[in-house]
Amino acid sequence: MPKAFITGITGQDGSYLCEWLLARDYEVHGLVHRPDALAASNIRHLVTDAKVLGQRLFLHNGAFEDATHLRRIISRAKPNEFYHLAGQSSPRLSLELPESTVDSIGMATLRLLEILRDLPDPPKFLYASSSEVFGSPPHSPQDELTPVNPTTPYGAAKAFSQQMARIYRIAYGLQTCAVILYNHESPRRSSNFVTMKVARAAARIKRGLQQEVLLGSLEGKRDWGWAPDYVRGMWLILQEQKVDDFVLATGELHSVAELVATAFECVGLNARDHVRHDQNLVTTVEPVAPCGNPGKARRILGWENTVPFKEMVARLVEAELKKLA
Repeated sequence: MPKAFITGITGQDGSYLCEWLLARDYEVHGLVHRPDALAASNIRHLVTDAKVLGQRLFLHNGAFEDATHLRRIISRAKPNEFYHLAGQSSPRLSLELPESTVDSIGMATLRLLEILRDLPDPPKFLYASSSEVFGSPPHSPQDELTPVNPTTPYGAAKAFSQQMARIYRIAYGLQTCAVILYNHESPRRSSNFVTMKVARAAARIKRGLQQEVLLGSLEGKRDWGWAPDYVRGMWLILQEQKVDDFVLATGELHSVAELVATAFECVGLNARDHVRHDQNLVTTVEPVAPCGNPGKARRILGWENTVPFKEMVARLVEAELKKLA
């Protein structure tokens, strides 16, 4: 039975990855920072299943600041595959909390790599990086060879972790790699992301629970994909005989205005009647239309995003409507 270790197992990607691996007869280990929040997390259905928890799913309490404890946990689990998905996830918040952002993303990754380097049989290691490492790139779309040029502490910390994974592969011969993820959404996405804010607002306005939604700029564009597809891509990367870095993206750009219009169309409403501009929500550093080139992943892994933009938005809105039913 293959064994996998996941940090960030209760997050959007971690929960989908956990389900994907369990469905393929993996023994899954996960690092949990707040055990008291498991009952309301994205893996609550697994935690309450006696046939899964403690049988094929094992959760370990721990924090990245305690390297000794992490070393013990990982040494006992003996994973074949290691997926590092945890860390502060907001570029906007990182501008306010740069030190904690760099520590939770950059130094945490370095501590993990050092732990794995000392193991007698190191697992394959995948780091979940971000398109934020490119900042405002000089050309579009971006690929695995595009120079990193972050414009936020979040992007800088991600770039550091991504580069360290490459360095450990080259300098120490470890099977370490990074996946550069562009925006990917699902009903499990955190509510502080604009996709969920818009989907939730459309559903609540349709149900008469609120009248309007405040948003920043509608001109920004993003490369939005479907989260379960991206998790599948992570797994495919570690199935390669020799791991390497990959970009996972759709290769298509859509504006926030398109997102808003599509979400409100799903509930039969005109977005112009309910969307209000709030200058305080405009990000001071806005990346210039990050669009990824998934050509390498398509060619080598046979991977692609399977859910088109409008269908993705419809799924988010439908999920929010069901919560209000």
